Amino acid sequence: MTVPAERVEQARARMLELFPEGFEEVDSSGGVELVAYTDPGGEERLWHVFGGARAQDVAADWRDRWKAFHHPVRIGPLWIGPPWEEPPADATAVVIEPGRAFGTGAHPTTQQCIELLLELERGSLLDLGCGSGVLSISAAKLGFAPVVALDSDEPAVAATRANAEANGVDVDVSVADILRADLPESDIAVANITRRTLEALAPRLRSRTLIGSGYLPTEETELTGYRHVRRVTRDSWAADVYEAAE
Repeated sequence: MTVPAERVEQARARMLELFPEGFEEVDSSGGVELVAYTDPGGEERLWHVFGGARAQDVAADWRDRWKAFHHPVRIGPLWIGPPWEEPPADATAVVIEPGRAFGTGAHPTTQQCIELLLELERGSLLDLGCGSGVLSISAAKLGFAPVVALDSDEPAVAATRANAEANGVDVDVSVADILRADLPESDIAVANITRRTLEALAPRLRSRTLIGSGYLPTEETELTGYRHVRRVTRDSWAADVYEAAE
């Protein structure tokens, strides 16, 4: 219902009594529109308290509509997608539950990192800023081992652990500040992070090969302690391969 500005405080108080779980306020030309998502019983209570209200049905599948934004992707032998999608029979599935941590496989930087990993000789791998764990899990599925994943965000670490378990792969994941923690040696390091963070991180790494992404093609390629091998770009994003300087 819409109430004039001079009645908003009183109407808001009544709405809190009726819908303590919450309601929506929208400014309109005639005052303020107060919106409750409720059932026919709640609509009846509104009529009794306010003497009228406009009702509009909400589609029954509204709780699941967000799923339409998450589409699977195919990168070489890997299929990366959410658990409600069915992977093709000829693919190695990486199932990622969309959640609070970054990384579902859909972002160009994630795809670039995986494409570059496909070209490398298998070995130990360090995932720096692991997010949902999509890169760590993909690497493990491709035969890289052991795989170590680090992130400073506890929900990201929890997501990586859960996704690794769901995919049946071994990933050693820990909470760590990658710019301060003692980083383990590895054959390959992958860092899908900002360019500034990558530049600060590079001198601390003990990895033979480094894949960096998460920045624009206009960014510099030089990194302390590393020799630039090549750059690939996609959809205004860049990814680089580096080898440790002799």
